Amino acid sequence: MRKLALKFIDFFYPPFKNWFAINTFRYLASGGITAASGIVAYFVIYNYILRQNDVHVGQYLITAPIAALVLESVITFLIGFTLNKYLVFTQSDLKGRIQLFRYGTVVCTNILLNYALMKILVEGFQFYPSVSKALITIVLAVFSYFSQKYFSFRVKKNI
Repeated sequence: MRKLALKFIDFFYPPFKNWFAINTFRYLASGGITAASGIVAYFVIYNYILRQNDVHVGQYLITAPIAALVLESVITFLIGFTLNKYLVFTQSDLKGRIQLFRYGTVVCTNILLNYALMKILVEGFQFYPSVSKALITIVLAVFSYFSQKYFSFRVKKNI
């Protein structure tokens, strides 16, 4: 399955080989697949599982859009981790549970940075929200790549 997935992703690599190394391209493709999966999962969860109805958890009310986002986030977390572990950062010698914990740490950090940077750019500097989101997405994609490469899926150097 891994070989088939890599063959499919690598088929689209030649036009981009002057811009990206193969692993960077695989990371971008995996991120795109994860993002697309998230959009589809959100749509299915919101419209067909929740049927656009809010969720009551004890005395708390979770609106349908937020409940769908939470469930979709779990799915995309698992998809993103799996693709990164088995397609992009395959040389890592860390144990899977360590990789999973570190991956989760980077994802949580990204969520917090996304929130903080949106607050700063939109409310502090009065940037347009859409432009801010685009800039933040680019910055966090670069941050994520290096965090995953050198932290979550690190390869020990032989001395």
